[in-house]
Amino acid sequence: MNNQTQFSVQLEAFHQLHMGTSPLVLVNVWDAASAMIVQASGAKALATSSASLAWSLGYADGGELPIDALLSAVANIVRVSQLPVTVDIENGYSDKPEEVVSLVDELVNLGVVGINIEDGEQSTELLVAKITAIRASASCGQVFINARTDVYLRGLAEHDEALDMCKSRLTRYQAAGADCGFIPGIDSEHIASRLGANLAMPLNFMLAGDHLAVSKRADTLLKLGVTRFSIGPGSFLDAYSTLKHTSKPSKGSCKDTEQCEQLNYNEMNTLVMRAR
Repeated sequence: MNNQTQFSVQLEAFHQLHMGTSPLVLVNVWDAASAMIVQASGAKALATSSASLAWSLGYADGGELPIDALLSAVANIVRVSQLPVTVDIENGYSDKPEEVVSLVDELVNLGVVGINIEDGEQSTELLVAKITAIRASASCGQVFINARTDVYLRGLAEHDEALDMCKSRLTRYQAAGADCGFIPGIDSEHIASRLGANLAMPLNFMLAGDHLAVSKRADTLLKLGVTRFSIGPGSFLDAYSTLKHTSKPSKGSCKDTEQCEQLNYNEMNTLVMRAR
């Protein structure tokens, strides 16, 4: 199977995973080892976490990861993967749509079939321009685009105003060519129902907790129109919480009856920033 045929097959499979009767739960990975473990555990696709990947290479989350470091890490993940791979590229690491297209083109050349791209603190218009530019590209225009809006994550509005803002942004991103809408920072059934009834594209929520808790929550939200669920940096923080615990001589290894000292996002990001 040549590279183009493989890309097309995996892209179609990835699209179908968002349309099924069962939720697509993505346990986010950050390197080849985590990718192999998640793949061997029965995953249907692999998705990176921007924070986890940046931390694993000694960079803070939030656009600090150099593009060449990102591409090198992704190449290693794709090398060991037999599954569709989607990559979180934050805001595209540039305010210039043409530079974002160049990055996505390089990822597609590596075999990546999907991306996450976010508005963050930037304008809706800028993300619309980036999505439009990607879709207009002959080389990478078919890539699966998961458009993330940070209305809830950043607390940009509250209550009905937040819902309306989220709905408005995702409607514009879909019109520009997004395949899925990602809304981190919320897992409300009420909001899922309202968004699912007003948006004609799959939705993605981020969930926390152990496998059983995530699975139960995903089954509930699936009925309301949310088909895709991400763990985000939670998988990285869980894994490295064990290392944090076992690296203390007085502690030993975690036991079934003992909770590891849990790393959190701010603690990990601060550790990396201090090491610069």
